[in-house]
Amino acid sequence: MPLFIQNRALGPINSTAELFDKYPHLQENGKAFRSKPLVDVDPKCLLYVQQREFAATTPADKFVSVIGSDDATTCHLVVLRHTGSGAVCLAHCDGSSTWTEVPLLVKAVTSLITDNKEGRLELHLVGGFNDDSKTSHKLSLNLLAAFHLQKEDIHLETCCITEINDIVVGGIHRPVVYGIGVNVKTGEIFPSLFTHKGPAEQLQSARTFTGGQMADIYDSAPGLIKIGPCKWSPNRDVAFWLSQDDETILKYLSTSPMAEPPHFVQRMKSTIKFFLEHPVSDSLFPGGQPQLYRRSETGSWERVVK
Repeated sequence: MPLFIQNRALGPINSTAELFDKYPHLQENGKAFRSKPLVDVDPKCLLYVQQREFAATTPADKFVSVIGSDDATTCHLVVLRHTGSGAVCLAHCDGSSTWTEVPLLVKAVTSLITDNKEGRLELHLVGGFNDDSKTSHKLSLNLLAAFHLQKEDIHLETCCITEINDIVVGGIHRPVVYGIGVNVKTGEIFPSLFTHKGPAEQLQSARTFTGGQMADIYDSAPGLIKIGPCKWSPNRDVAFWLSQDDETILKYLSTSPMAEPPHFVQRMKSTIKFFLEHPVSDSLFPGGQPQLYRRSETGSWERVVK
């Protein structure tokens, strides 16, 4: 079945401008969302999702109260939630493989709907801005189209994307909202930024940097984060970037150089250093098994060593 807006099937849409003209309440809701204050999230209850990752859980989760992600410029943050069971998924999509990623997100939520099957699937899209290359615009349309193709009824509730999430600062277009969180217990979605992006931030970034596909990083039943196994080969050429100035790194390693958060360059350098320190990924995954992390009594994620 198609994507629904106010209980009506989404018709043909050729642009985000057309979408907001046809459904003005989406524009109003999007502007209301972007005006919400940032919410501070306690890292001890947070499950952080990086680019090309998603995580799904239910309100019964004893280890996670909020799933969050940030650092999205042209990327879009996607929340899909079942209103009856409370099963919810958050994904950080960059457009690398939208058509194969969306079915994974739908399956992640529907597979967690057990006891309470009454309710509906609701979709929330946040991210992008009016970038010069129209990358955000393309991703917005592809996400809408991909959800429209799913067999499940899905209701679009929040749509703070592209031009609705755009602000001009000093003559430069940039996003208003860079990050969001979703309260697993209540379903509330809110703007947020995160200082803790663990538990294995550099490893996860290296996986994306070397072309890793969208990955499900969480097993909600035992409360385990699972990363990898990942595969990459030695590439000393990446060391070149460590000698470049910030402007060059932004120009060539970002889809939106003028809109990146201040820590983007440092994060890229840190990822490249990690990649050079671990030129072969096999040593990071003994026996070809993923790295596993469990919430400790202090609230931090700790490596599970078998």
